[in-house]
Amino acid sequence: MIRGYAAQVDPAALGYGVTAYVSMSIAGDQFGRVREIEREIAAHPQIIECHAVSGDSDYLLKVVAHDLRSLSQFLTDRLMQISGVDDVRSMIALEVIKPSGPVPVE
Repeated sequence: MIRGYAAQVDPAALGYGVTAYVSMSIAGDQFGRVREIEREIAAHPQIIECHAVSGDSDYLLKVVAHDLRSLSQFLTDRLMQISGVDDVRSMIALEVIKPSGPVPVE
């Protein structure tokens, strides 16, 4: 049940002033490369979470960046350059209302 222990570090204290949630879609003819695309996504340390999702997109990513310019550069120069990526849309987190917490144990 316990996956491990880790320090909860404040991203802003490390200079990451921007957190974004990025939805990403893969081109229909690229689904044979899904695992390769996932490995490329996982190789970027700025992507701190990645979830395969249902709905309009294929993945939801949580991305940290130093500022809006570096986020834009990451999205344009890295994420959108992954072969097979069809669509990328981002939402900037303005404020944390409830941070990630423990799974409720009942």
